[in-house]
Amino acid sequence: MPDRDDVCVLLPTLNEAETIGTVIDGFREAGFDHILVVDGDSEDDTRTIAREHGADVIIQSGSGKGQAVREGVDHIDQPYVLMADGDGTYRPEDADQMLDPLFDGRADHVIGNRFADMEDGAMTRLNKVGNRLINRLFGVVHGRKLKDILSGYRAFTRESFERFQLDADGFGIETELAVECVRQGLETDVVPIRYRARPGGSETNLHPLKDGGRIILTLYTLARTNNPIFYFGSVAFVGMFLGVGLGGFVGYEYFVNGISREVMALLSAFTILLSVQILMFGVLSDVIVTVNREQARRLDDISDRLRDIEDD
Repeated sequence: MPDRDDVCVLLPTLNEAETIGTVIDGFREAGFDHILVVDGDSEDDTRTIAREHGADVIIQSGSGKGQAVREGVDHIDQPYVLMADGDGTYRPEDADQMLDPLFDGRADHVIGNRFADMEDGAMTRLNKVGNRLINRLFGVVHGRKLKDILSGYRAFTRESFERFQLDADGFGIETELAVECVRQGLETDVVPIRYRARPGGSETNLHPLKDGGRIILTLYTLARTNNPIFYFGSVAFVGMFLGVGLGGFVGYEYFVNGISREVMALLSAFTILLSVQILMFGVLSDVIVTVNREQARRLDDISDRLRDIEDD
């Protein structure tokens, strides 16, 4: 049975001197000896304080939370990773319920649901609206309701993480992780956690409008490989709408005003035909993705059987 010695706590940080010491102490008191801080070249004493409180510290070679997470996992030897933030908003006391689905073999990836128990003032009204909008959009685009895809409190096996294709550098990393869980067909569990307000004196590195826009763009872009019929279908819908609208204008001009607009008519027909072709391409891509997933599932089953035979 796995235990805390098999877990590394991963903390991406940037200017978290006000809180990082308390966060590390909390995880150490909860029984975690392996704690890795990946620091984004903080301008305060984050790294010094983290080392003083017993954490291993590396300075990330790039920038952004996503890059920090990828680089951090590359430095981890333990088979399980518990990822949190260094701002004190996530409780070490919730670690057990985050890790239990992994230890029991019920899941490969666990998401902490902040909305299950959110402290007053932990999230602004704008952030709440944005989070719920993104979660609903994720459900529509990717067909799974994971309740809180932007949560930074995650637990996962290092093996499953290494299967992911991740390239987001900033806060889009949580979105990519959720999309990859769906794309890879991983068993994903969502557990309730307590989400606390940031302690006084610490400032968030999140910019709601800018980062929110990037997250939505990331969510839509990733639909190209995970749900191509939605991605190409939405493009086709916009094109069809424009083509029909332009065609309606051409017809109105001809039958009402007696004005012939041949170029616009050709453009309308071209746009409609192109939209139909894009939609057909989306349908074909969806079939290919479905077949590919089935083949990948079968290969995973074969791999698991071979591993069981070798263990016997």
